[in-house]
Amino acid sequence: MLSGSDTNKKMAGEEAVNYIEDGMIVGLGSGSTVNFMLKKLGERVKEGLKVKGIPTSIKTERLARELGIPLIESVNIERIDLAIDGADEVDNDLHLLKGGGGSLVREKIVDEASDKLIIIIDGLKKVSHLGAFSLPIEIVPFGWKLTEIQIKKLGGIPTLRKKNDEIFVSDNGNFILDCDFGQITDPQQLHYKLKLLTGVVETGLFVSITDKVIIGRNSRVDVLHRSHSDMEADLESTSLLHRRNYSE
Repeated sequence: MLSGSDTNKKMAGEEAVNYIEDGMIVGLGSGSTVNFMLKKLGERVKEGLKVKGIPTSIKTERLARELGIPLIESVNIERIDLAIDGADEVDNDLHLLKGGGGSLVREKIVDEASDKLIIIIDGLKKVSHLGAFSLPIEIVPFGWKLTEIQIKKLGGIPTLRKKNDEIFVSDNGNFILDCDFGQITDPQQLHYKLKLLTGVVETGLFVSITDKVIIGRNSRVDVLHRSHSDMEADLESTSLLHRRNYSE
């Protein structure tokens, strides 16, 4: 039996599959919510849906293969129709904080290259401002302490990510600093300042690239749309009782 949080993730993940059309090349994000999306997509593929996926992490690639989702190498494509990804935080302007799983570089490459980006989250990930979750910053291992010093000068409090008491190494062979900047009021400015630092590969701030956010919470799915005219988010809330193609 799923927990309340997992139920919300499952709702959001399965809803996102309804936006995948036959013949699409789809960027497959990373994380627990995306895993529910992959399972539903695997079912649709077995029913005849023809898609090709581009995984953003080794874990996603492994699960997609187990589920029978056809994959394509990133070097063999020039465009991506749609990317579906998760997030650690989403603010009111649909800016994202990502990278808790350590796949932020590959996720950003795929997400930014996609014609449309859909983010799937449970309700707890929707926030007014980013920053309660530490900001992951992927850095080159060589001279990482020097890079850490420069990040501190920008106001961050970095912690080198470890797993099982050993330094965590990303799929790209890099280290990750989880940095506390407090409330992030200007994600774009902070991202640009960090990217100018030598040794910084990428930040977990995904700014102004999200087209739609699907939120699973309580007994409904909320969908936030970015209005490209004024960059504000509009809310569409739909009761699950009135949706079709939904598995519980």
